[in-house]
Amino acid sequence: MTPVRVVLVDDQALLRQGLRKLLEVEDGIEIVGEAADGHEALRVIGECRPHVALVDMRMPGMNGVELIVRLADERPEVAVVVLSTFDEDEFIFGALCGGATGYLLKDCSPEDLVAAVHRASRGETVLGSPVAARLVAELRHLPVSPVAFRGQESLSAREVEVARMVAAGAANREIAARLLITEGTVKNHVSSVLRKLGLRDRIQLTLHLRP
Repeated sequence: MTPVRVVLVDDQALLRQGLRKLLEVEDGIEIVGEAADGHEALRVIGECRPHVALVDMRMPGMNGVELIVRLADERPEVAVVVLSTFDEDEFIFGALCGGATGYLLKDCSPEDLVAAVHRASRGETVLGSPVAARLVAELRHLPVSPVAFRGQESLSAREVEVARMVAAGAANREIAARLLITEGTVKNHVSSVLRKLGLRDRIQLTLHLRP
């Protein structure tokens, strides 16, 4: 099995050393580079071609959100997982809207971090429990934009309807009951919407439709 190639991006050398020692002993994970700031990270990631980048939020020169946006544009094949001490909404939403694959707090368990690296390498969204709870609570209070969203023209009328319900927090069962269709049909619609809009999952879809 090809190991997951990881780059560590954090301005604290001690933390990078700790992460390296923690992860490099794991089967299936290879640390291929380190960077102390966003500018260095762009260079290192370009040279090392990692599958996953573990990125801090606050760094000198270029913060985590700026780096994530740059990587989403220049290196979309790299899954970015934020590893931060901050759980403020601006960081969580900024990172996820910018293209991050996941967001973990630095007090997560080693097991959760290892699992997150593997899941992110497979394209799965990874959220630590406190972050997920904060995100869900906040999304439920944000209105879904009634105006057309980017890529809407590529969807059918029913797919737009399903997308808006997903963004409003409705589960597949709720959507099926309201539209008088099966849950399997809802899943097919959701998969089609994600594929057409180039999104990974329901979280990204929800963020995509928010004003």
